[in-house]
Amino acid sequence: MKLTFLGTGTSFGVPQLGCGCAVCHSRDPRDRRTRVGAAVETDDGGVILIDTPPELRLQLIQAGIDHVDAVLFTHDHADHTHGIDDLRAITARRDIHLPMYGSMPTLRSIAQKFNYIFDDNIKPLPGTSKPQGRAIDLQPGQTVRIAGVDVTAVAVPHGPITVFAYRIGPLAYVTDAKSLPDDAIALLKGARVLVINALFRVPHPSHLSLPEALDVAKKIGADRTYLTHLTHDNFHADLESELPPGVSPAFDGLTVTV
Repeated sequence: MKLTFLGTGTSFGVPQLGCGCAVCHSRDPRDRRTRVGAAVETDDGGVILIDTPPELRLQLIQAGIDHVDAVLFTHDHADHTHGIDDLRAITARRDIHLPMYGSMPTLRSIAQKFNYIFDDNIKPLPGTSKPQGRAIDLQPGQTVRIAGVDVTAVAVPHGPITVFAYRIGPLAYVTDAKSLPDDAIALLKGARVLVINALFRVPHPSHLSLPEALDVAKKIGADRTYLTHLTHDNFHADLESELPPGVSPAFDGLTVTV
């Protein structure tokens, strides 16, 4: 299995619009972060997309990914969903609708914002196309088989809402979590690779801080942990140098064999 980090930044991205800080003007390409998303290529040759960030088209081109077998949505926030229309180029080459998984509240919200994608009564004009998705509701703790791998939805709090982390075979993917309850940690334990959000060094009302993320990583005990959803608070190289063994900051375009 191969994991590709399509984007590793927060909702602002890095560089942040209008910011004059040193990180936002860094020449290190690892300090340039698009909105967070990932792709998992399974051993059966399938591709599972995690979220559809606003830069999705550019991210997929950069990663050399030209087909997708399913989408897993973590939640409905704009930085995780507003690139969904870019899937038109994917679904135009498919004979069937693209499966899109998530919680019922997430799927309802996305379908309300992008109703044309899920409503078969809305038909494109002759000679044109539209993204075509099939919404599939997942329950917390439910495991489904997607592209030859078991995928389990794991509910975690994100401020006042609940988002889905995912266990994808030996991979645990957690983004936008504020904390991980014991039942979530139990579902993610045993993963060989952990991806987890780490926003600031200080507490935040809806995201794990760096110290909190490191504490969760210890509890899950993966062989390798990658930090994502990072801000312009740190140079990549500086953060990398201070992290404990087995923990690294991810960067856009990073690929990891799981």
